[in-house]
Amino acid sequence: MPKLKSHSGAKKRFRLKKSGIIKRNKAYLRHILSTKRNKRKRGLGTATYVFKGEARTIKRMLGH
Repeated sequence: MPKLKSHSGAKKRFRLKKSGIIKRNKAYLRHILSTKRNKRKRGLGTATYVFKGEARTIKRMLGH
């Protein structure tokens, strides 16, 4: 069997932690920021974790 390539887009977006959970950034913080309140923008700036049901697919993309 040949080696599988990891998904280059997933490599840039997700980080696998030692505990096995996957860290990600939130969306909607790139443009049209004037209409969004400061509280919302602060919340979008913090990292979060991937939903458990999607973690398996993302781990496969990362090559784990």
